[in-house]
This record gives sequence, C-alpha cells and structure tokens, in this order.
Amino acid sequence: MDLFELITPCHFGLEAMMKREITDLGYDITAVEDGKVTFAGDAEAIAYANIFLRTTERVLLKVGEFKATTFDELFEKTKALPWERFIPQHGKFWVAKANSVKSKLFSPSDIQSIMKKAMVERLKEKYKVDWFPEDQESYPVRVSILKDRVTVCLDTTGVSLHKRGYRQNTTKAPITETLAAALLMLTPWKGDRILVDPFCGSGTFCIEAAMMAANMAPGMHRSFLAESWKHLIPEKCWKDAREDAEDRVDLSVKTNIQGYDLDEEAVRFARENAKLAGVDHLIHFQQRSVAELSHPGKYGFIVTNPPYGERLEEKKDLPALYETLGGRTFGKLGTWSLYVITAYEDAERYMGRKATKNRKIYNGMMKTYFYQYPGPKPPKKKKEQEEM
Repeated sequence: MDLFELITPCHFGLEAMMKREITDLGYDITAVEDGKVTFAGDAEAIAYANIFLRTTERVLLKVGEFKATTFDELFEKTKALPWERFIPQHGKFWVAKANSVKSKLFSPSDIQSIMKKAMVERLKEKYKVDWFPEDQESYPVRVSILKDRVTVCLDTTGVSLHKRGYRQNTTKAPITETLAAALLMLTPWKGDRILVDPFCGSGTFCIEAAMMAANMAPGMHRSFLAESWKHLIPEKCWKDAREDAEDRVDLSVKTNIQGYDLDEEAVRFARENAKLAGVDHLIHFQQRSVAELSHPGKYGFIVTNPPYGERLEEKKDLPALYETLGGRTFGKLGTWSLYVITAYEDAERYMGRKATKNRKIYNGMMKTYFYQYPGPKPPKKKKEQEEM
C-alpha cells in the first residue's frame, strides 16, 4: 500500500497524549507541532486512526504543502498538487475550512474560492472534461496557513471524532469526549483504580474512563467519510480494523468509577449516555453534592470539570464550591489524587492549596487550566514485589 502523511489535530498542550496514542498503534511520528501531530501511514492506518484514536478531532490526509504569499501563487501551487490521485471524476470536492495565522493571505473566503478554482482547473486537464457533476463521494479539503506556509489536506473523518455516538443528552458547558480522554491520559489513573467525578454533568469523564478500562475503541460504532473512498482505502481495511477493535473489548473488567451531580436531570442524562456507550454496568451515577463526597477506598482519583461561572450570577457561588472541593472533600481523602480542569482563575486560591502541576489548555477559544494534585503512589502488590 502507498504511504500517506496523516495529520491529527488536538487541543493545544495535549500533543504528547496524541503522540503516545499514535506510537501505541505502531505508526512512526514525523512531526509534532502546536495543536497537531503528523505520522506516516498507509490506507489501513487511516481506518485504525479514525477508529482507535481517543484524543484527536479528525484524521487528515495531507495532499501537499507549499509557501504562498500572493493569491496567484496560491492558485498555481494548488493547481500543481496531484488532485487526480485522490478525487475521482464524479467526486464532490470543496474547501470546507481555511484558517490563516501570521500570513499575508488571511481571507478564508478568498482562500477557499481560489483553491477550489485551482482544483477544478487541474482536474479538467486530467479528466479531459469541462464540467464536473460532483454527484458521488465527498472530498472536503481543509487548509491551514501558518507564516505563509500552506498545508492542504483531505478530511477523512467527516463528523468530528469527539462525537462517539453515545452523548445524545448534554448539560450546560459539557467537556468534549476527546478532551476528557486526553486529560484522563495525563493522570496516572488506570482502569483498576477508583475514579470519581463529583460534577459529572452528562457523564463524559466517567464514560471515557469506562471505555478505556474496557479497552473499547472510541470510533468502533460510528461511520467515517473516507469509508466511501474505495479507490484509496479498500473496504477490507475498515472491516479488519473494526474486527480488531471488537476483539480487544473486555466488558467483564472490574471497575470502581462513580459520577455524582447535584442536578437530577444531569444524572439521568449521564446514565442514558453510559447505556448508549455500552458501559453503564461499569459506572455508578448518583445525585449527590460535592460536599457529600466520601469514599472508603484509598489511592483513588477525583477527575472533574467543576462550574466556573459562565453566567455572572453564578460567580458568587464559586468560592464556596471550590473551598468545598479542595478542603472539605479532597482534604479528607488523604491518599487520593485530584485533577481539576477549569477556567476559574481563582480555583487554586479557594481550593486552599497550590497545584503540584498546572497545565494551560485551550478548550476551543477558552483558556482553561488543568490543576494537578497527585497523591502518594499505592504500595506495590505482593505479586509484583515477588517478581522483582
């Protein structure tokens, strides 16, 4: 099979998680940049990346890269790309998204229009036609320009990968599935450890954790745009990847994952979403306030996305809420670890302790902080000690 350059965008600050996932799948990383990781892979890799990767929004197939500072240059260099290798004569093609940072070409609509014209001219010459019906498979193009460097890709995913298919019900300000998975991967939590989210909302942290514990690939029950690109990716690639994903699942795994929320409707939504994901038996959801959080177990994890006052009237409640989370609950749990993502600037102050680590993460355009309070490591199990 031919090798492609594949690009996986991710949240700024979480590139290391993306890199680890790709390496674990067995592919070679070729570049790590702000907000994206590039790797080499064949047609099968496109299927595997879409089905197995937890932390990327989509899988992009790189068509080409070049420098352009004028629209004439953009047109000619776009036209020079081998579009006929990817887009058949009846394919529907358009520039779905263009973004430009620190570049002379900065108008997304002009970039999109000029590049579409260049693609048409190239394909007219190659297919010896004057008109394209564009009545079959879709080939959306995504373009990013950074410091006059143009990267041109085809989107193999379609609907963003954070849409696993299970979250039919949401509460206000939900965390995305891809971000929740990446943050869980940033912690030392493993499937056999206790995990509690006292502000579980629609259940995303708990559901992503349960899917990880059960080794359930996040994309195994959804479809992807490139499944119709049979001239590029044989149907067998998707079939084999899905069968591999099914073979890896272990729904008999024992877990201790709990989600609490004061909002009765949120708890109901979380249960329904977990059922749709097929992991409802691995999670215990309950209507309960953060002040009531207690657990008899040791060395557990609190991983959560508390309210941060999206509306002005909510801000007055935040000091007491964060004091409760950091002092009255976490403070009593001794051996536990606490991981909090929030946009609330005074979180550390009211939790009453400075985080061991504090990572800045952009959740869309919103600047958030991931406060990390790792607890002590549990003692090694007897069997592990005997094997050493």
